[in-house]
Amino acid sequence: MTDTAVVAEPQAASADSPALVSMLEAARRASVVLATTKTDVKNAALEAVAVAVVANAERIVAANALDLDAGRENGLSTGLQDRLRLDEARLLSLAGAVREIVALTDPVGQVVRGSALPNGVGLTQVRVPFGVIGAIYEARPNVTIDIAALALKSGNAVVLRGGSAALNSNRVLVDVIQSALEASGLPREAVQTIDEFGRDGARQLMRSRGHVDVLIPRGSADLIDAVVAESTVPVIETGAGVVHVYLDESADEGMAVEIVHNAKVQRPSVCNALETLLVHASSADRLLPPVIARLRASGVTIHADERASAIVADVVPATELDWATEYMSLDLAVRVVDDLDAAMRHIRTYSTHHTESIITNDLANAERFLAEVDSAVVMVNASTRFTDGGEFGFGAEVGISTQKLHARGPMGLGELTSTKWIVRGTGQVRA
Repeated sequence: MTDTAVVAEPQAASADSPALVSMLEAARRASVVLATTKTDVKNAALEAVAVAVVANAERIVAANALDLDAGRENGLSTGLQDRLRLDEARLLSLAGAVREIVALTDPVGQVVRGSALPNGVGLTQVRVPFGVIGAIYEARPNVTIDIAALALKSGNAVVLRGGSAALNSNRVLVDVIQSALEASGLPREAVQTIDEFGRDGARQLMRSRGHVDVLIPRGSADLIDAVVAESTVPVIETGAGVVHVYLDESADEGMAVEIVHNAKVQRPSVCNALETLLVHASSADRLLPPVIARLRASGVTIHADERASAIVADVVPATELDWATEYMSLDLAVRVVDDLDAAMRHIRTYSTHHTESIITNDLANAERFLAEVDSAVVMVNASTRFTDGGEFGFGAEVGISTQKLHARGPMGLGELTSTKWIVRGTGQVRA
């Protein structure tokens, strides 16, 4: 069982924990230090984190095994178990992602724009850290490393609520990170976990306006909706992924087979995995049999509408719920549509505005799809699995933002900064 439903339940507010307030105040003090820490010092600390994650692999994997055992006993879904799992290979990959962040340009101090007024006053808009970032997420210990590393490189302190499913994993990971920071001369309190405070701690974090500058939820739609509804801290929404691929009339068969299979099967438990396949009616007889055959060879269950069911047998009849479901498993909803307009209407109705892709050889249709589909990432002839901070060259990501404020799509270093204006004068006064 995850914390999602519990967070969403309306309950009487409990008294704020003085211990948690003390941790948030320590995070604020650490953020002041980080805001002026030089890039080479931050990079050295991140390299120390990468080394420590690999050096402590046995300890981390042992803690993760406890979480996996508890998850299986509590009925944690197969998809969430996959997200929860850490092994030596995944830890090596996480360490590599941290090192990629080391290699990225530090956004802090970058000039966004500037000018000089007629009276000689100089204006410069520069990137600055948010300060203290709060993160609430489920069963994803890799997020602990990703968010911590991105926050540190962008000069932010971070307070993490990783959920009960990953309690042991996150406790060890945060201890490893804190020890690396301390050895590098940076405050341990730059990265903290409040998991010990449970669900009440999550609620208090959501009400900690003044201590926390921005809150980022990452997980199920229920979790994200609950944080948006309950938080008094500004929230950057990271959305659930009801992701679509549309096979247009002119789609190449080989391309369709490979892209759909990759988007669904490579890692079905993640938010950029394909959940609904739409197929143009005039190409359904040609494309659906080979596409479905390849999917079934990998164990995918097909939830099909009546028109698709007439072409491929042995399917689960699709219901209205299927079109709005993020399966996070080897299940796929399939619908035959009349044309591009019908496909885009379906996407507008059911999409979570995460990622959509069209497979087509028609340039005009491709450009219409790119222009008219309102999602954070829109693709032509590519797998939706590319919607990822690492694949986009960000080293890692905080999440995939599906809102329309300053951050949309994979969130990297730049999305963890705000700006401020620097004004330099020589004694000018306003007339």
